[in-house]
Amino acid sequence: QVHLVESGGGLVQAGGSLRLSCSASRSIFGINRMAMGWYRQAPGKQRELVARILSGGTINYADSVKGRFTISSDNAKNTMYLQMNSLKPEDTAVYYCNVYILLTAIDYWGQGTQVTVSS
Repeated sequence: QVHLVESGGGLVQAGGSLRLSCSASRSIFGINRMAMGWYRQAPGKQRELVARILSGGTINYADSVKGRFTISSDNAKNTMYLQMNSLKPEDTAVYYCNVYILLTAIDYWGQGTQVTVSS
């Protein structure tokens, strides 16, 4: 079992920045055949992918955040990050940390952290 805990959310004005962190209860980031990433869900909308890192090192971003958000991880600290710059009101959502293990087909989710961007 893996527990993921997000932090770093909050209220920020448009154009501002936030850095989200996702801490894992055990060493899991960077293992083979896995994907780790950030998703978000705005009120009344489906959860959507924001950014993810695949075990081969490939990084994917949603078109809406390209050039503004950066995903990274510090595997020694069992922590994944999402640096969010030039935030827009439409970035307002609950942000979730996710790890998917291909071998077991198990998804792990954090509890979410609220990001609110005011105009």
